Amino acid sequence: MEHWQWLAALAAAMAFTGLVSGVLAGLLGVGGGIVIVPVLFYVLPLFDVPEATQMKVAVATSLATIIPTSIVSARKHRAKGAMDMGLLRALAPSILVGVLLGTALAVVMKGPGLTLVFALVALAVAANMGFTGVDFRVRDRLPEGAARQGIGGFIGAVSAMMGIGGGTVGVPVLSMFGTPIRQAVATSSAFGLIISVPATIGFVLAGLGAEGRPPFSLGWVNLVGFALIVPSSIVATPWGVRLAHSIPPLLLKRAFALFLAITSSRMLWTLLT
Repeated sequence: MEHWQWLAALAAAMAFTGLVSGVLAGLLGVGGGIVIVPVLFYVLPLFDVPEATQMKVAVATSLATIIPTSIVSARKHRAKGAMDMGLLRALAPSILVGVLLGTALAVVMKGPGLTLVFALVALAVAANMGFTGVDFRVRDRLPEGAARQGIGGFIGAVSAMMGIGGGTVGVPVLSMFGTPIRQAVATSSAFGLIISVPATIGFVLAGLGAEGRPPFSLGWVNLVGFALIVPSSIVATPWGVRLAHSIPPLLLKRAFALFLAITSSRMLWTLLT
């Protein structure tokens, strides 16, 4: 394949990835990272990116794309009145602390370690969302005090290490503690911004001058992937938001679980083979 044909094919793949991730960002509040990370993980070898750095580039680039997508998704959900602003303010500080800790750990971990974290957490969340009913909960509301801050820290740390918005972990956690699914999706869409901005900065700084990065990278963030994914994801995010307010809640949970199960299974298979 000629060089220009290869670049055109890559551009088309990235644009399609952006469309899918944008729909998921609006529909599920996941920031699209649950799609972007595995796609980049499989595309980056085409750039001859070493296996040891593929996951870091995928996670960092995903986090960067989540910044504008989360802004669009959160604004749309807030306009529909579904976002719990009190809950968002209560969890934001601990989520931020978790992001800082998770980012610091992620930049020193090896690629297979990050892949394993991504796959196992995604599989656990898929199992929870796939085998529990829409009204499943462990209690009617989030605990207070240190327990609540621990939950926020967990959401932030795991999300930063996986390169995802806050919805992948935030939606099932909030649902288990009594938050209605649509409100959980809307509120978690704002978690994505709290997570993606500091985590992206951390990956940029940590990757400056590092070996094994693809061309046109700023730290661990690949600017080519960012430039191709963001526009299409922004266009598609409002489509997902509209779907989120028209699809039955149980079907929304099952769709979320299916996407996570497929993603995590593929990542684990890659590790094993």
